[in-house]
Amino acid sequence: MSTPMFTDLSRRNLLKGTGVALGSLLLGNALLTGCSSPGGGPAGAGAKGATPLSMQLGWLLNSGQMGEAIALQKGYYDDIGLQFKIKQGGPSIDGIALVAAGESQIGQISSSPSLMLARSQGIPIKAFGVGVQEHPYAWISKSDSPIESPDDLIGKTVGGPATSEILFKAFLAANKIDPEKVEYVATGDTIAPLLTGQVDAFGTWLNSKSQRRELGEDFVSMPLAKFGVPLYAYIYYTTDEVLEKNPEIVEHYMEATAKGWTYVRDNIDEAAKAMVQMSPEVKLDDIKDDGGALMDYIFSADTKTDGWGTMKKEVWQTQIDLWDELGQFNSAPPKVEDVATWQILDATADVRPKAS
Repeated sequence: MSTPMFTDLSRRNLLKGTGVALGSLLLGNALLTGCSSPGGGPAGAGAKGATPLSMQLGWLLNSGQMGEAIALQKGYYDDIGLQFKIKQGGPSIDGIALVAAGESQIGQISSSPSLMLARSQGIPIKAFGVGVQEHPYAWISKSDSPIESPDDLIGKTVGGPATSEILFKAFLAANKIDPEKVEYVATGDTIAPLLTGQVDAFGTWLNSKSQRRELGEDFVSMPLAKFGVPLYAYIYYTTDEVLEKNPEIVEHYMEATAKGWTYVRDNIDEAAKAMVQMSPEVKLDDIKDDGGALMDYIFSADTKTDGWGTMKKEVWQTQIDLWDELGQFNSAPPKVEDVATWQILDATADVRPKAS
């Protein structure tokens, strides 16, 4: 079977030596609590006696954490008794390994395959909610040479980050396209190869408007979700141990965060400013554009019915089946109940706002 592609570090090695390996990583992993609360103190500082809760990211702060940023600024976590902090990820940090080792109680990853693969390797984590219902990843092409259907890829060259190759393989498999008839080139994150004609299509997140600013809106897209690959994005997860021993802190987190994201939905400008306060290195215009575009993927018919953060068992099963077909699991594929739990969603059903 092929080697899973969604790992930053060897999780098995990290988990064998958590005392030294994880400790050295965390020395450079700043706790992000820099937003100013209405009372003037640091947001997330928490009231006296508040319960500490940290969330480990799989990557750097971006528009996918706007809900948390506004919830920190508005004091939603403080109100519910949480002293909440975010730990950034990055290219040399394996967030899943850190959460599994107990360095943070919860985590967030950008795409669901990472969690499925980790669980198949015996790492005791489960998704308890989904931030983005419809994965925004797509292959885009210029409108003067459009690629409008999977069959149009035959004989073409497709580019994108190296880690997205497995997404492309899944896309081809779901649409019965022979991978030998399409060339994939790892071009990195820049859209330049598409603009210069080096590739015919380019893989990107459709909400990343800042990344394709040079292209503007003059392009054709083939989204994963609309062509047989219904992945989830910005997945929230925790360990089996936390779910068993301290589920209430996860429930409180979901309640406050759902409130934050619902506020963001109608107040993008304010939320973007909260993100910049939290992480001054991000650009206000980029966060505002990307965050605004992300709302279309976060709020859906499902969230209108079941509330922010909901997820479906059948969608998880489709993902597991497809990744198994691609030979991505080094052992037996995990079951849906292994990779996801509805325990937290059920407990917070009445407090997670329903919106579309």
